[in-house]
Amino acid sequence: MKEIAYALLIAAMLLAWSHFAKQQTPQPAAPVAETVAIPHKIHDFNEAKRLADQLFSDHRETFYCACRYDKQHRVDAGSCGYVVRKNAQRGERIEWEHIVPAHAFGGNRTCWREEICQKEGKHYKGRKCCEEQDALFNAMEGDLHNLVPAVGELNADRGNRPFAMVNGKGGEYGACDFQVDFERDVVQPRAAVRGDIARTYFYFEKLYHLPISAEQRKLFARWDKEDPVDNWERERNRRIKALQGNGNPFVESAARP
Repeated sequence: MKEIAYALLIAAMLLAWSHFAKQQTPQPAAPVAETVAIPHKIHDFNEAKRLADQLFSDHRETFYCACRYDKQHRVDAGSCGYVVRKNAQRGERIEWEHIVPAHAFGGNRTCWREEICQKEGKHYKGRKCCEEQDALFNAMEGDLHNLVPAVGELNADRGNRPFAMVNGKGGEYGACDFQVDFERDVVQPRAAVRGDIARTYFYFEKLYHLPISAEQRKLFARWDKEDPVDNWERERNRRIKALQGNGNPFVESAARP
């Protein structure tokens, strides 16, 4: 009888230890929930940048300043009156700017917030992790409707700052009408592209369920009316649709949010 009781006690202890060990062993992170269907066929940002060069091959003009640039992405500052504010090195070349910044569509993703990625024993999170783990993030980051060529310095100064109207600012970039209020952390683009920006945000809201604040919606609705779709925006949309398989409905029709 004692032998049976002892055997049962040992079995119970082994079961408890097995459960404890299982709880202490790191489990692989669950995949990020994909609640939105991926709307196009571009796999990632690197592919998108290669296609963007093709898309803009006969329209090499920066988005914020309307500066010309060459095949090597070198900016012709004299073509637009752009003057470097601070960062001359990044001011010499264009970079592919996300109108809706990566932090806006990636900041709430699990891969951005939690250290689910690992390399050489070190865990990490953020944009690099999302590029490795999250197909939907890659689709948003590589969406050509959201990519435009911009002077590198302006891309850096814009950063994650939202768009807004700025009073009493300007002149930091010469004749380039790009205003940054570093105290309020907002950016005002030139009038000729404000509608393009609004329609890009509306596109991201519709396809990727990215929320827009009431204040921004009011601003974008006004920009959408004040700067209607022009010939280049329409042609750019046509080219993007051919390359990635979908168009922006807010460029293609009178549809409004």
